[in-house]
Amino acid sequence: MSAIGSAGPEARVATGRLHGRMEDGVAVFRGVPFARPPVGALRLAAPAPAEPWDGVRQAGTFGPPPPQSRLLGASGADDTDGDWLTVNVWSPDLGGARLPVMVWIHGGGYMYGRSGDPLFDGRVLARDGVIVVTFNYRVSAEGFGHFQGAPANRGLLDQVAALRWVHDNIAAFGGDPDRVTVFGESAGAGSIAALMAMPQAAGLFRRAIAQSVPSLFFSAELAADIAAAVAGELGLAPLAGELAGLSPGRLIDAGDAVADKMDASPRWGRAAYLRTPFAPVVDGEVLPAVPWRSLADGAARDVELIVGHTRDEYRLFMAIAGDTGTITAERAATALRELAPDPQAYRAAYPGAGDERLYELVHSDFMFRMPSVRLAESHQRHGRAHLHELTWPAPGMGGDALGACHGLGLPLTFGNLTAGAAGLLLGQEPPPAAAELSARVRAAWIAFATDGDPGWPAYEPHHRHTWIIDTEPGTTAYPEETSRELWAGHAFDPFTLRPTAAHTQA
Repeated sequence: MSAIGSAGPEARVATGRLHGRMEDGVAVFRGVPFARPPVGALRLAAPAPAEPWDGVRQAGTFGPPPPQSRLLGASGADDTDGDWLTVNVWSPDLGGARLPVMVWIHGGGYMYGRSGDPLFDGRVLARDGVIVVTFNYRVSAEGFGHFQGAPANRGLLDQVAALRWVHDNIAAFGGDPDRVTVFGESAGAGSIAALMAMPQAAGLFRRAIAQSVPSLFFSAELAADIAAAVAGELGLAPLAGELAGLSPGRLIDAGDAVADKMDASPRWGRAAYLRTPFAPVVDGEVLPAVPWRSLADGAARDVELIVGHTRDEYRLFMAIAGDTGTITAERAATALRELAPDPQAYRAAYPGAGDERLYELVHSDFMFRMPSVRLAESHQRHGRAHLHELTWPAPGMGGDALGACHGLGLPLTFGNLTAGAAGLLLGQEPPPAAAELSARVRAAWIAFATDGDPGWPAYEPHHRHTWIIDTEPGTTAYPEETSRELWAGHAFDPFTLRPTAAHTQA
């Protein structure tokens, strides 16, 4: 039951009544618990259902973000009351006749991120006729540390709990629980790929939009070894019972300390090279296998998928790190050795590419471009997949530094062209082309969420139809065919421990 009175919108969910706000003609409810605070006896545990409340709960402000990594300028750990697991809902019509629902899963390298980021405000999307939902989930060591005695992939389990809340409650906001589309970018897209492979998530969403799917999935052995190093920073064993007594801030900071010196641990292989301490863990239970393998075997065959990437994925990371114009032959050779399926074949396939171009290409391909394509290729065997590539160059940072870089799809997806990181990507005064392109992207995503047709043909192995997102969008064969062929036989298995010299001698 929902209503809009003189005092504002109200809705009743399973746990009680909510009072929200009207903003630009959209009813907004923020900070609604979908699970109990994961503190005390619930620390480092699977999410537990939210408890009911008496009276009317004010839902005008976002809940606190979960404890965050301080890397990449994030705000750091938050030792508040732990009421981190909350959802936010934007509804254009509380009495709507079962509107399609779009549930956003934020990115952040599995290390940071929050649903309250102004870039993810759902008003623009909602005004086009969909219910928009965003939520928090545990990140970094709290959500993905593979500690003994704790369930694996707690961050993913949080996402399942949020989707279950949507299924059970979204009708109170005018939404259709049978027309739920999950959408996300980067680690959010990797989470969506994982959810498609997870038995616990089956039936909780009908469609998925995954933008820039990362290759980051860990074996249980690798994740446990990194978790032991995190606990070692605190002088403890990697046991959930011991670590749960620490403040979240101390545990998160220990994860950051490990990330800062990962390159000194060659046994961690690609995880060390990429300085990535946390990712979804292929534990065999919560996550049975890497998504491309599960989807190729028929998992999520009833889920319709859009997946894609930007053309110049890694250029943003190079610009932020100050690497543009500084890549040496040695660094390029190291990148090819660590990431490429065949370094010499890479050089031969791109004969005109210099060291910096090769460095950028192999990072873009390994981290986002080829995993995204592989997800489409795997899913189309049993289900329906649509592929896209964003090629419109970002006008931010002077207009020539970023290209069609990682993250550029975020402001285009939400239509928030000046909020949060949009200024970095689009400039302080976004050009008219940004608004026009955003309108096209939103229309395609909403059409897909509504009836499954985004407006271009499904991907299949003969024509490889791909929607090119640019000022003159169109459909063509997949344009990055050189890279696709280089990676055609690559399995994208979980990252594993790499034998060291000491292990080899033993």
